[in-house]
Amino acid sequence: VGEPFKEEKAVAKYLRFNCPTKSTNMMGHRVDYFIASKAVDCLLDSKWAKAKKGEEALFTTRESVVDYCNRLLKKQFFHRALKVMKMKPDKDTKKEKEKGRAESGKEEEKKSKKESGKDEKTKKEKEKEKKKDGEKEECKKDETPGTPKKKETKRKFKLEPHEDQVFLDGNEVYVWIYDPVHFKTFAMGLVLVIAVIAATLFPLWPAEMRVGVYYLSVGAGCFVASILLLAVARCILFLIIWLITGGRHHFWFLPNLTADVGFIDSFRPLYTHEYKGPKADLKKEEKSESKKQQKYDSEEKSDSEKKEDDDGKTEATRNSGTDGSGGERHSDTDSDRREDDRSQHSSGNGNDFEMITKEELEQQTDEGDCEEEEEEDTESRPSHEKS
Repeated sequence: VGEPFKEEKAVAKYLRFNCPTKSTNMMGHRVDYFIASKAVDCLLDSKWAKAKKGEEALFTTRESVVDYCNRLLKKQFFHRALKVMKMKPDKDTKKEKEKGRAESGKEEEKKSKKESGKDEKTKKEKEKEKKKDGEKEECKKDETPGTPKKKETKRKFKLEPHEDQVFLDGNEVYVWIYDPVHFKTFAMGLVLVIAVIAATLFPLWPAEMRVGVYYLSVGAGCFVASILLLAVARCILFLIIWLITGGRHHFWFLPNLTADVGFIDSFRPLYTHEYKGPKADLKKEEKSESKKQQKYDSEEKSDSEKKEDDDGKTEATRNSGTDGSGGERHSDTDSDRREDDRSQHSSGNGNDFEMITKEELEQQTDEGDCEEEEEEDTESRPSHEKS
């Protein structure tokens, strides 16, 4: 068809690095592919879809993008591929069929045993009711928005070259042939090449630079060696303490030195110490017992609260019963209240005994004698009346 122009290369490079791609295997090779509709959207959002001063935009509609991508396809920047779904092997399908047949046979036997004692009319009516209930449940599931959907299992597929090499806007798959070098990889490779050349020209460096590099290399080597020695020494220290204490004390110096953490975190904490002896076991047992007691106490409290609630209810019912009784109980309660008020009054004054003069005592005695004489007269009167 001919060599691509600069503009076509620029558009293809923009598509290659900005259009979302996925990788898969095709004909035994690892390839990157993209979807046509996403490529069209990507180009419509690019700088070529915006008109400049005195120039028209390259991409105005989706059809213009499709035409331009057809040109890129003809110039072999990418090619069209076909998705072929992977089918399960015949052995698995046969086993599944056999299992389905066996299960269906068992179900039929069970149904025949159950339905043997029933009439045909009841069978038909139940089947109709079941169908109606199933349809109603399906409608409810579809209507409710919060129902969890079943997970869709992703079917595996493979790519094969398509016979019709045409760019179509849709879910068509296209595999990249054009694989330009990114600027970052180019820069990193250039820096690496310059570093290797500079290292080979070390004898030609100035004397001061060579001495500085020598001291830097020695310092780095000493640092690495010190870390390795620390890693060995901490293990030896742990073993010595463990043997002396009989496995009771576990002491680690710089425990995170060889752990998968950052450089600063590998030096913190400075040490860790654990005691694993009989006292530690006793403490654990005490803790477990205290937890059990707390649970038991909480259960007892809940039971006592329930009993108090029941007692309160019974008292309320009793009070309601007393309210419905006669006036005698009201009078009793009134007299009780008066006596309580008198006792409180006397206790509030603090005078349990009052002083009485002689004249008051004589008056009380005279009144008592008069009351006795009146009683005698009343006793004698009915006897005279009878006679």
